[in-house]
Amino acid sequence: MRIGELARTTGVTTRALRYYEEQGLLRPERSTNGYRSYGESAVRVVANIRLLLAAGLTTDDLRLLDDCLRDELTGAHACADPGPKIEVFEQRLALLQARINDLVAVRDQLLDRLSDLRGQPDRAGQPACPASTHSEPAAAA
Repeated sequence: MRIGELARTTGVTTRALRYYEEQGLLRPERSTNGYRSYGESAVRVVANIRLLLAAGLTTDDLRLLDDCLRDELTGAHACADPGPKIEVFEQRLALLQARINDLVAVRDQLLDRLSDLRGQPDRAGQPACPASTHSEPAAAA
């Protein structure tokens, strides 16, 4: 398939596909007229690239995982030389966990603030701060 068809099939722009190619992650064949030609396996490769980039891995990381990009990442697969790949995954998983922890802390703070604003007890069951007792200014007569 040509680049436009791969872009439509995967929902990725042709610009992104060219970028993946420049990074050495996607390797199309070239026809005699120079057009890119992708096999059916390119759809899985692009899906894996998108999944791993969204998970926080970098294109440098993905180059280390190159042979894994052609496999189904969510099922059983066998990547060659798992050593460096394990380290990459462990590092990225640690970063993701840190982000998750930060997001949970922000969510908890927002929930507590929302409870305060509504005059409800917070998540720990503590009464919320009393509502403001400021009186409205008298309307000018």
